[in-house]
Amino acid sequence: MMHDEMIYLMSVFYITAGMFHFVKPGIYRSIMPAWIPWHNEIILISGIAEIALGILLIPAQTRTAAAGLIIFLLIIIFPANIQMAINWNKQKNPRLWIALCRLPLQLLLIWWAWQYTR
Repeated sequence: MMHDEMIYLMSVFYITAGMFHFVKPGIYRSIMPAWIPWHNEIILISGIAEIALGILLIPAQTRTAAAGLIIFLLIIIFPANIQMAINWNKQKNPRLWIALCRLPLQLLLIWWAWQYTR
């Protein structure tokens, strides 16, 4: 896929991910670190942010800012990915490998968004 077409894939990815915060909030609640307050509110806010940023990736005028904010979002939600790996390891979850793969995947998603900040 060409660089310009990839932005649409990224947009759909974040809009879809954001919608899951409303459809399946329990998934996100289960991986929220205990030290983070207001789990339900943060799940909803991050879902709204993903949907809004996914939409803002489309217009060229807002793309750079949206991509930069996606990088910020990916960094601040990283503790949830770590918590998921910790939880699944403690639970001896056979899908632990998925949680472990999510950790470097965050770097790939950051790199992907970075391509649109320039």
